[in-house]
Amino acid sequence: MPLVLAVLVLTFILIHLAPGDPIYILAGDGGDKAYYTEVRAYYGLDRPLPEQLVRYLLAVIHGDFGYSFTYQQPVLQVILGRIPATLLLMGTALALSTILGLLLGTLTGSRPHTKLDRVITALTLTVYGIPVFWLGQLLIIVFAIWLKWFPIEGMVSVRDDYTGIFYGLDVLHHLALPAISLTLSQLALTVRLTRTTVREVLGEDFVRTARAKGLPERVVVLRHALRNALLPIVTVIGNEIGLLLTGAALTETVFAWPGLGRLLLSATLNRDYPLLMAIFILVAVTVIIANLFTDLLYTWLDPRVRYK
Repeated sequence: MPLVLAVLVLTFILIHLAPGDPIYILAGDGGDKAYYTEVRAYYGLDRPLPEQLVRYLLAVIHGDFGYSFTYQQPVLQVILGRIPATLLLMGTALALSTILGLLLGTLTGSRPHTKLDRVITALTLTVYGIPVFWLGQLLIIVFAIWLKWFPIEGMVSVRDDYTGIFYGLDVLHHLALPAISLTLSQLALTVRLTRTTVREVLGEDFVRTARAKGLPERVVVLRHALRNALLPIVTVIGNEIGLLLTGAALTETVFAWPGLGRLLLSATLNRDYPLLMAIFILVAVTVIIANLFTDLLYTWLDPRVRYK
């Protein structure tokens, strides 16, 4: 809670000190000074910054995150409407990048300096070096425009009114390209870290002992090496959760995916203070919970780890 409070206060101050005045978004550019003064007073923007901060903190304690300047709706209602789309995209990308990263990293770590190792390393690093927004546009050009396998943007087909299982298939069809884009951008880090840690663990004494007992190489790599190499990998994956929650802003913008990342970009451009604050609070809480879950997971992966 102290960390959430610190993030909230710091974010509130930085947002309000940033250049730009939301009053011109709220009242337009054609008003006079008296009109702007009236609108600023209506939204409490004329009060001193410390007073605005205290009023906001008291409102948040009571579950009131304010009213969105842009959408003219309660902030909580706007965010709740975008969370399912973000969770679907984030969960799919995180699951794919984790599974593929562990698989490819273990494969290359147990077979270092082979052709397979060099090919996988080169491909993952190449994809990692491509900006995510450019990667998304490349996927659109190749798979949506040239091959016409996938739709270009959106979460569902506007012209079709699917229901039931057909609606779910339509969502998955639209999900493919943005999920692949995010997965490829996150894959290289997991692959490289898994490869490095697996190689280090395979040189430990307990691994040589397992091999001396005659255990199959598959059992040695998966049960002994990979499990003992998971601690730093779990840490990185836990940190990626908060990043994917809003770090997908560029991907969601390229594919017009109606999630929190695109909402964050819109709120930033429109100086929507209440909406920005609520999104940052959500991200902070998510990152803290993910880190706590990661710490608790350590004790299951390695019984020697204990927290008092």
